[in-house]
Amino acid sequence: MSLYIKETGKNSDETILFLHGDGIAGWMWDKQIESFSDYHCIVVDLPGHGKSSEAKSFTVKDTAEMIIGIIRDQAHGKKAHLVGISMGAQVVVQILGIAPEVVDHALISGTLVRTVPPTEIFLKLLNNLIEIYIPVKNNPLFIKSYMRSYNIPKNLLNKFKESTYIIKQDSLDRIIRENMLFKMPEGLGNVYVPVLVMTGEKDYRIVNESAKKLMNVLPNSKRAYALRVGHMWNMENPELFNNVLRAWINDESLPMSVKLS
Repeated sequence: MSLYIKETGKNSDETILFLHGDGIAGWMWDKQIESFSDYHCIVVDLPGHGKSSEAKSFTVKDTAEMIIGIIRDQAHGKKAHLVGISMGAQVVVQILGIAPEVVDHALISGTLVRTVPPTEIFLKLLNNLIEIYIPVKNNPLFIKSYMRSYNIPKNLLNKFKESTYIIKQDSLDRIIRENMLFKMPEGLGNVYVPVLVMTGEKDYRIVNESAKKLMNVLPNSKRAYALRVGHMWNMENPELFNNVLRAWINDESLPMSVKLS
């Protein structure tokens, strides 16, 4: 099964391709699609998620190859601005390592990367986390708690529920492991694509540490954080996210609500 794709603005000159986080689907970018009606936008449901739930088992590397194919087939000029949060950002990083020539600008946020192999203790903790999480993933109280922790608007509850319910248990196991064990690909030091490495001010400590590692490796990157927001800040504060993205892909100064570091 091929990946589900939503396209808008096909007559526009430049393409932006959006990649969602784990456990959600392409709908998380709805407010971005509204704002970027002057661009050709491609939104993908990643393997195991949303309308791509029946696609092959998720791996970051295989998914990156699929996205590269989509860019070459459907992006204008066979090149796109790439935008990813969390797991979607990991896919963007993998694409940069494989085929940087298909990327114009990249904005990645909340990107967890590993630079050393995981310890045996970490792998045991990961197994325990998965065993605890999978049985309760569809619990409405758990979903509401998840949304509150990210300050995500309540009107998105039904979409969260639908996205959560549709993910199969074996797919979720693979998705979590791929996310938590993602290793920074080789060759990023030779990638000169402009990359904005973002986190929310309230993002996880390990994600902030990963952002520093990425900035130190990517030679044409900038490191910044968005004030007063968390991990999924494109939904928490769509206006800010849209302003940052538009400024970045047009080589303009970032908004005052974003701090370079």
